[in-house]
Amino acid sequence: QVQLVESGGGLVQAGGSLRLSCAASGSIFSIGTMGWYRQAPGSQRELVAEITSGGSSHYADSVKGRFTISRDNAKNTMYLQMNSLKPEDTAVYYCNALNLYGGGWRINAAWGQGTQVTVSS
Repeated sequence: QVQLVESGGGLVQAGGSLRLSCAASGSIFSIGTMGWYRQAPGSQRELVAEITSGGSSHYADSVKGRFTISRDNAKNTMYLQMNSLKPEDTAVYYCNALNLYGGGWRINAAWGQGTQVTVSS
């Protein structure tokens, strides 16, 4: 059974930093593109950043220059370094993984349970 587990959320003052982690478990051989999404109260879930298995990354305009996505394929883990945080970054952050392969199985997409990030002004 595949699980994505996020960690690293919390409460931080504006201008501060947090580092989120997403660890995938479950006898996984490989993972395709991974991404971070966020959902604020009353808003739709939106893409924050994504990274391919080869390391190419893409960011939402609202976080460019402040957030950095990375991954460790050997550990099936993805990270999001968030600097210069703003109150509008407050949301539940979700980890997503596409095209997970294991021994004789494939999963199209998996989601983590989410981790709360709160930025105070």
